Amino acid sequence: MEEIAKDKTFVNKVRSYLIVVLSILLFIFAIDLLTVAMGRLNSEVAREIIAATRNPFISLFVGLLVTALIQSSSTVTASIVAIVASGNMTLQQAVPMVLGANIGTTLTSTLVSFTFITKRKEFRRALSSGISHDVFNILCVVILFPLELYFNFLSKSSGKIAELFAPDGDVTGTFEYNRIFTRTLTEWIVDHINIPFLSTILAVFLVFFSIKILTTSVYRTFVLDAFQDISKVIFNNTGMAFLYGIFFTAAVQSSTVTTSLVVPLVANQRVSLAKSFPFIIGANIGTTITAVIAAMYKTESAIALAFVHVLFNTLGALIFLPFPEIRQIPVKLADFMGKTSVKHRIFGFVYILLTFFIIPFLLIYFSRD
Repeated sequence: MEEIAKDKTFVNKVRSYLIVVLSILLFIFAIDLLTVAMGRLNSEVAREIIAATRNPFISLFVGLLVTALIQSSSTVTASIVAIVASGNMTLQQAVPMVLGANIGTTLTSTLVSFTFITKRKEFRRALSSGISHDVFNILCVVILFPLELYFNFLSKSSGKIAELFAPDGDVTGTFEYNRIFTRTLTEWIVDHINIPFLSTILAVFLVFFSIKILTTSVYRTFVLDAFQDISKVIFNNTGMAFLYGIFFTAAVQSSTVTTSLVVPLVANQRVSLAKSFPFIIGANIGTTITAVIAAMYKTESAIALAFVHVLFNTLGALIFLPFPEIRQIPVKLADFMGKTSVKHRIFGFVYILLTFFIIPFLLIYFSRD
């Protein structure tokens, strides 16, 4: 019986690893398909895309709104990388959209906290934990977005980093290695369908589907048991929590998954809000691996955009993590909002609707040229 059980365990592990590998390959294929399909869109569609993202505020809130709707910043950032690689969007136009996606992705952990709404004390702690991710990313955008807006700080800095991958320093050049792996097949599919818009929709669906499979498979294979086994160790100190946040999120490719794991821990007082916050900051950096993978074998500007995501989240960590007094700002704001939501239950719902849907939609609508 023990041997049979061991054989089943081995088979299940092999199957899990195989699913992880196949989902990574599907993700790379989907990104390349999206790049090719976007490149085939007619000039009128391309102009509309460029016009819509020319206003950085519209770009910011489009990223926020779309991410909140589909609940996956990984899908949004990977798709933006593909659009930039196709040449239909410049690096400067794409940066605000990535920043917006960083805010939109925090909706999930906030929604998870509402599973505790029937328990007053647990709900307060859970909502404070969920909102701490929102507050942190919003503050980072408030600090860094003006620097990008007026000085192109993030796009120029990431462009310099991307030049390290191009000996001639040409950020508009391309890597052709993707043709060895996927380009022949993706070009054949787009040519066979012969409707670029339909190919684009198919590619976006495949990106979303592959990330969902990858997130689930990696979570079950590498993270679930490990997180439960060492959850007491993870939050021992600030540095440890930060590093584990990076590690687990990079493995899962979804900050929404790992930060949602923290919400029940805080709600049930297994870890304090202050001790869980460094883990959330680390998760913000870990989630950037999706954009990095998506930038493989793409244009230098796409690689630069991937570094924008990494740079933005790393700078946010450097601003808040080293200084306990500054780190307490988002924690205290989140705690205040959690207490307010317990006193007035409608506050939490209003906060979600306003932050993630109504305000972005209204600002997009009224910011149109």
